[in-house]
Amino acid sequence: MGSIHRLIETHGRDGALALVSDEERPLIDIAAAVQAAENGKLGITYAGFCQTALPHRQLPDDQHWERPGHKVKLVIQPGVIEDRNGVTRRIGVPYGSRARMILLYLQTRAIQTGNPEVELGGSMHDWLKRMDIPICGKAYRDVEDQAARLSACHLTFFTDADGGRRQSKESIVADAIQLRRPDDRQGTLFTETVRLSDSFFKALREHPVPVAEEALKAISGKSMALDVYIWLAYRLHSLDKPTPITWAALHGQFGAGYALVRQFKTKFIPNLKYAMAAYPDARVEEAAEGLILHPSRPPINERVMARIA
Repeated sequence: MGSIHRLIETHGRDGALALVSDEERPLIDIAAAVQAAENGKLGITYAGFCQTALPHRQLPDDQHWERPGHKVKLVIQPGVIEDRNGVTRRIGVPYGSRARMILLYLQTRAIQTGNPEVELGGSMHDWLKRMDIPICGKAYRDVEDQAARLSACHLTFFTDADGGRRQSKESIVADAIQLRRPDDRQGTLFTETVRLSDSFFKALREHPVPVAEEALKAISGKSMALDVYIWLAYRLHSLDKPTPITWAALHGQFGAGYALVRQFKTKFIPNLKYAMAAYPDARVEEAAEGLILHPSRPPINERVMARIA
């Protein structure tokens, strides 16, 4: 447990806030929210998204996305959608925190139910509200846009297997995620169900990674912090000894959009702190050459993890 978490345990949230700098106060709020959580609710993501990720910022609509990770590479091709007037247009790849949160919901519900057909409607609406994502105004338009991008795009995970290169290419969802306008009389923003594609659901069932729902909520608006958190959730509990990770390797995985490693470090370190505030048992040291990862307890306790066994 990091110094932020020990400070909260010793002095409480309000006492800890009085003892830290203004820069550290958001970390206290994140850590206190996670430590106070009693529901133990589970989130799920596919292991491939722990090693590589969606873009953080919007790309040109015709530009594909390519990101390498450890023994895996993700390529996303933009898709085409049809508007309400029957006019088709290209739509860019999904990006940012909203796309990540929609994906986390779809993956979590699919594993919880053992069914690639995921309930939307009131269920997704309630989950987004629990994550402090309002379904109105600009936030609604952001969710609508990212849902359309996720529906239309085609992704390929290239993975190393048996000495060769294996690929799995298909849409994330087999049917579009249809959203209704907030003033629709049906009383919900979403159609009732959406079906994950067969290949994505199969990969998800074979390689699920559990994360804490309260942690996702605490950093739900920070796309890089979400990526770092699920990476740590995937890596730390599987280690048997301290493991160094160079800044160059971290830049390769998380630093899209930053030409220089030093530019990337300025952005990465605050997001690492957010992720660690949301993961009390994470043991990570900053070193001159990069990070040192230490074996750590997973963010979800064994009783909750048994739900996906």
